[in-house]
Amino acid sequence: MIIPGILFKSQTSFSSISNLKLNFKSFLNPKFTLQFNPISSLKVVWRKDWTLDKAIENDKRYKLCARVVKQVLKEPGQAIPLRYLDKRRKRLRLNVGVKTFINNNPGLFDTYYDRIRPKSNLVPFLRPSNRLRNFLEEEKRIYDENEELVVSKLCKLLMMSRYKVISVDKLVHVKREFGLPNDFLVNLVPKYSNYFRLTGSPGEGQSFLELVEWHPEFAKSVIEQRAEEESQLTGIRVRPNFNYKLPPGFSLRKEMREWVRDWLELDYISPYEDVSHLDQASREMEKRMVAVLHELLSLSLLKRVPVPILGKFTNDYRFSNAFSSAFTRHSGIFYMSLKGGIKTAVLREAYKGDELIDKDPLLGIKDKFVELLEEGWRERAEMLRVEREQVKKDMEMMAAKNGELSEQSCEEAEL
Repeated sequence: MIIPGILFKSQTSFSSISNLKLNFKSFLNPKFTLQFNPISSLKVVWRKDWTLDKAIENDKRYKLCARVVKQVLKEPGQAIPLRYLDKRRKRLRLNVGVKTFINNNPGLFDTYYDRIRPKSNLVPFLRPSNRLRNFLEEEKRIYDENEELVVSKLCKLLMMSRYKVISVDKLVHVKREFGLPNDFLVNLVPKYSNYFRLTGSPGEGQSFLELVEWHPEFAKSVIEQRAEEESQLTGIRVRPNFNYKLPPGFSLRKEMREWVRDWLELDYISPYEDVSHLDQASREMEKRMVAVLHELLSLSLLKRVPVPILGKFTNDYRFSNAFSSAFTRHSGIFYMSLKGGIKTAVLREAYKGDELIDKDPLLGIKDKFVELLEEGWRERAEMLRVEREQVKKDMEMMAAKNGELSEQSCEEAEL
């Protein structure tokens, strides 16, 4: 759409609210003011999105295996008595015994016997299998190839924060979501001393990662990059804005449709822009908060992050206390899944059905791990098939033998 007297095209995709007629009096008449209802009064009913829930369900088994592997790798010598791991089932959210888990997922660990203490009895231990060790080498290779991407992500996380500094504990907690390597504080941060600086007291829960200097090359959001690319392609200045697409069968009340229409017409506020002058309760701050949430989900590996994890950054990114309501209020941008009893924020535009459209290069690590798991699952399926066939043959042989014995008994009875 083109506004008279202004050379730009809106990038907003309205989908099911495309029948709305925008009122441009606010652009043409300086005395006209758009009327906005208070944000807190806007209510949108949550509705289940089966397709995006399926995307989360698809990763359930992979994530369970990854948690168990992580637990074993954290142990001294990367080995653990099987019974110790069994005691941690609840923490790992394992609904079966560790022995059953190992049998169901062959190829992850080797079992061997050792003593927990000198002169104690031999007990089963677990350690990474050769296949798992090969995967760990592949993981390191993928991280090395994408080191610049990891650095840019870490810079962006800091540049969006209020004071350009974030607690180390928080960053360690979200490293899996954003694809940061386990050793990023030890190997990556010191290597890029012109980007990062560790401050505080490491080991006492009071250490922080600080941005050394501003890097303009990273201060551009996914939405701004998309608008620039479309401008170059069309030769028309495209205004940065959110893609807004409601799922099939989802509708908004008239009051909410009007609010969304007017809210989308507000200028986009970059998540890297200084907003210290904005009122926390203003609609502009709501626009900026949604921009930050959009950018965080865009930076994440799977374009989705559990809401409690995002909540840890409320102060760092100046979120309101009720920030999670934005995921339902802006249902054309986000989806808040309740799958597995965990609230998870999902970026709608990143998915086509239950599949990611553009995969993060670091997801190659997940793909390699899934290959390892599937190889073990195929072997187990083949082993079970062979066992079933053998049982069937044994039963047929027993039946044939019983038949022969019955015939022999009959013949003897006739004699």
